[in-house]
Amino acid sequence: MKKLFDILLDLIYKKKCYFCGKSKSSLKMCPDCFEELEFSSFFVNRIINGVDIYCAGIYTKKLQKLIRGLKYHKQKELAYYQAKFMYNYFKHIDNLQSKKFVLIPVPLHPERIKSRKYNHMELVCEEFSKLSGFNCNFDLIKRVKNTKPQYNLNRKKRMENLSGAFEFNNTYYNGESLLIMDDICTTGSTFEEMINSLKKYEINDITCFSTATPEN
Repeated sequence: MKKLFDILLDLIYKKKCYFCGKSKSSLKMCPDCFEELEFSSFFVNRIINGVDIYCAGIYTKKLQKLIRGLKYHKQKELAYYQAKFMYNYFKHIDNLQSKKFVLIPVPLHPERIKSRKYNHMELVCEEFSKLSGFNCNFDLIKRVKNTKPQYNLNRKKRMENLSGAFEFNNTYYNGESLLIMDDICTTGSTFEEMINSLKKYEINDITCFSTATPEN
């Protein structure tokens, strides 16, 4: 019923694109703006403790607005477009196509979820799951330390901030290949701490994937 009501509202009050403000397509992100999102190179961005890290785009322009809109401004509909952008990039990485992944979003601490009302990367993983057919697992890794925001910290301080932040629950693991997903990979410290947490339990079949990385 709610979905039908939303459709009727869209017909009456045409939805404007969050990026260009036009209502021609009545979508949160119109096709023209989506086409402006640019991929980074189709290669491993970096390797951390033997784990490949892929970054779909560069954190500028419309991709930056997409990520920030979902993460900070409650624009939940943008999760679909972020996931679609990541999936379109993912399909270009040949050596990942033979794997059946389980999707692991970088978890938020319960206090952060209480404040924000949702984990933006869980929403992205759910949309990526619909596109890829991969299952999500939101219980395998939990954030048990309410860390400070990372953006003003150098690499050393980031690692100190994240030390002991994640807790692994092996009752939710059945030997799957894991695809850990985040929005931005800056120094890679968040991925690194999660990788270290998993490798303590001899889990090595890990790939990390972020929506964007800052320009070099």
